[in-house]
Amino acid sequence: MGLFSRFLKRPDGDHARNGESGFYALYESQRPYDPDDDFEPVRQPRTSPDFGTWDQRLSQLDTHIDREERRRLPWWRPAHYRGRRKRWWAVRLVAAIIMLFIALVAWLAITAPLSKSLEPIAPPQVTLLASDGTPIARSGAVVAEPVKVADLPPHVVEAFIAIEDRRFYSHWGVDPRGIARAAWTGVGGGSTITQQLAKFTFLTPDQTLTRKAREALIAFWLESWLTKDEILERYLSNAYFGDNQYGLRAASLHYFYRQPENLRPEQAAMLAGLLQAPSRYNPTRHYDRAKARMDLVVGAMVDVGYLTQAEADALPAPRLDVRTRDDLPTGTYFADWALPMAREGMETSYSSQVIETTLDARLQALAGRVTSRAALGDAQVALVAMRPSGEVVAMVGGKNYAASPFNRATQARRQPGSTFKLFVYLAALEAGWEPDDTIANTAIENGSYRPKNARERYSDTITLEDAFASSSNVAAVRLFNEVGSENVIRTARSLGVTSPLPEGDPSMALGTSSMTLLELTSAYAGVAANSFPVKPYAFPKEEQGWWEWLTTSEDSVSSRAHADLEQMLRAAINRGTGRAATLPIANYGKTGTTQNYRDALFVGYAGDLVVGVWVGNDDNSPLNGVTGGGLPARIWKDFMRSALALPAPKPSASPDPEGPVQPFDIEEGQEIPLDENGSTIRFEGDGVILNTEVEGLPLEFRLDENGLAIEPREAER
Repeated sequence: MGLFSRFLKRPDGDHARNGESGFYALYESQRPYDPDDDFEPVRQPRTSPDFGTWDQRLSQLDTHIDREERRRLPWWRPAHYRGRRKRWWAVRLVAAIIMLFIALVAWLAITAPLSKSLEPIAPPQVTLLASDGTPIARSGAVVAEPVKVADLPPHVVEAFIAIEDRRFYSHWGVDPRGIARAAWTGVGGGSTITQQLAKFTFLTPDQTLTRKAREALIAFWLESWLTKDEILERYLSNAYFGDNQYGLRAASLHYFYRQPENLRPEQAAMLAGLLQAPSRYNPTRHYDRAKARMDLVVGAMVDVGYLTQAEADALPAPRLDVRTRDDLPTGTYFADWALPMAREGMETSYSSQVIETTLDARLQALAGRVTSRAALGDAQVALVAMRPSGEVVAMVGGKNYAASPFNRATQARRQPGSTFKLFVYLAALEAGWEPDDTIANTAIENGSYRPKNARERYSDTITLEDAFASSSNVAAVRLFNEVGSENVIRTARSLGVTSPLPEGDPSMALGTSSMTLLELTSAYAGVAANSFPVKPYAFPKEEQGWWEWLTTSEDSVSSRAHADLEQMLRAAINRGTGRAATLPIANYGKTGTTQNYRDALFVGYAGDLVVGVWVGNDDNSPLNGVTGGGLPARIWKDFMRSALALPAPKPSASPDPEGPVQPFDIEEGQEIPLDENGSTIRFEGDGVILNTEVEGLPLEFRLDENGLAIEPREAER
């Protein structure tokens, strides 16, 4: 009734007293009612109800109810989106595209920063020097300073644009017309210069649709942030031109011995032709192919309008001018170990680097001679020599680097054998044991692990010193159990051993846990210095400041324990298993032989050298009865006798860090021939004199403190 109460007449006056009530009519005239009026109601014609309108309104009501029910559904339900208008979808699609674009820009800013395109795409060349300045290895790509488009002659830029990307200055990173033209004519590349820069700067060379999509996206991004000249400069400064040359400047100096700002048109055309396949068109190996490719570049320049046909026909075949360089090895065992550490601390740049190392050239040569003349048979050998501070002065990682560059001194993880007993006995000495204390030396007949002594030699008891000198296995295992594996592992860790050491395994006392020879030798260096851990290093260390000295933690053992350990090490080399390594001076060392003669080692120190030697087979097969007290001990002695007799190295003058290291052994006044035309150069005390011919006229160029003077000279008869 609440709906109709508004139409109910409320009783008032006489009507209320008479109890009358009623309803208002749906329509009432606003004129007051007069009973005297002659009023005759107008009769309206009867019409049928408008059911169509009511159906339409009910349908709208149903639609509204359905929409409200969908709105209340969770957003991940498909029914939530049914019946949406096109405008609703369009607005949200545009918003999603904008959000995706923002996300892509953020992703590119993180994964492909613009600064990366300023860095060389290959590690720059590094020359390693021995401690006396002798070059020992040169590795890395040849890169040079970036080029500037504004400084290059027009024909240099035009040669690259004509063959690589004719519409470079008009497209937005991707050129559909260029792709179609390249596919139809076979001239030019399908990728633009911007895409190529994106590919070799940010991406891998994988030929996948995903990589091509990323390449196009990065190309658009580069075009939006860099100018065309900046893109071209970065492209020319990083592209690969063959012969390990990266960048136009390095390639120009390598092939024609001139700066790119001075390139002739035919030279620029040949360099531009190399980019498609640097190895295939390398002019130093395949000049005919390079010349044919150069002709294709020149034809493209004519088609674009950079050259006339007459100018193109007049271009000669360029003559190469590849200067000889020092024939240094690109790698050695020491260089392969040192280079990664060198590059970690280097700033990324286009300039070559010359770095001095700790390697002693004479000790390295000695190590090579000693190991090469050892009777190894088919076995391999490794040798590491270092100072007690960790300064590595010689390294041999195998018999022949060219045949096998695998470094057995730093990469091979082999069992150390009885050389590991050093940690067991040092832990015992720190726990209060003394060299004269005795321990049972009888065969172990109980338990699951029953090691045996060499040649089955046993006794009731044995002193620690004699057990160490004779390398008694049963005594070492019993001492290991007495001291506890935790203390032995803690001692090894304090000496710098980082390889896994299983706790509670008694076989560890006999060196069954694998480690590298470098790691083991460093631990013995810590004993020699009584300051550990010793970290091997390949580059001279800067003088330690007071803060580094204060914050660097070093450990040591008591003087008593250190003296006792050295007493046992001397016993092992002078009257024990290492007698073949005895020197006429104070020497300390320990032998090691693993099960079935798979590894044979000797590690020790004398004077200021700590040396470790390993002999074994790469396939871990047994040696022919070789023990640590045999061939490794003799190699160690052979090296140490000569090494300790060498005088201290005398450092030479520091080389020029801006260029390659070359010996300067030319006598003053000596003429050096430059080419087959009779051109020579002569160094005198006050300057340099160059004799050559210019268009048939003999000239003498003199450069001294007064400047450059040019004088005619008489031709030789």
